[in-house]
Amino acid sequence: MHEPTHIHLVRHGLVNNPQDVFYGRLPRFKLAPRGIAQARQSAVYLKGKPVIALYSSPLLRARQTAREIQGLVPLKRIGISRLITEIHSPFEGRPFAEIEVRKGDVYSHTGPPYEQPQDVLARTLRFFKRSLFRYQGRHIAAVTHGDIIVFAYLWAPGKRPEPGYKGRLDSLGMQSGYPAHGSVTSFAFQNSVQAPLPAVHYWEPAETAQ
Repeated sequence: MHEPTHIHLVRHGLVNNPQDVFYGRLPRFKLAPRGIAQARQSAVYLKGKPVIALYSSPLLRARQTAREIQGLVPLKRIGISRLITEIHSPFEGRPFAEIEVRKGDVYSHTGPPYEQPQDVLARTLRFFKRSLFRYQGRHIAAVTHGDIIVFAYLWAPGKRPEPGYKGRLDSLGMQSGYPAHGSVTSFAFQNSVQAPLPAVHYWEPAETAQ
């Protein structure tokens, strides 16, 4: 029997966002100095894992985080995957205060071309499936975004990808309630039909900022 396949989803570090907007897929949102420090903490954590491949969302903040990881986990290249990019939302560029009023729900009462949680989860599972085929029994890391991690985290124990869970995942073992910047959520897939869903482990840097 093969060893478990581990997929480590890393949330990018804190972003420089002086206007406090919901940046979504907007370009040129880079890491803040604290975000770089968080990315380096996740790199130190992953250095202790036998990671053989590193992927990133195409967005700048994710690519910067991946480069910090690459500095300590010596891999020749960073693969770019749109399957793990940020959600497509009509709230891009809007004040983040509007999102807080909605308790993070940027999905209700929106329709195509914007994504729903099931859409986000579906493409994340496609990334998982491709990774399981290519890296069976190995460890890989992928830098992505908060909601991608949330819905995968809910899927693993068989829960529905509901936006109402956002900020409330402490009851499921995610101490901050939502993936912290620089956090690593690890999915361990047993190569067995008896264990179709992965075990999950969550880690976050000692000092984080949402």
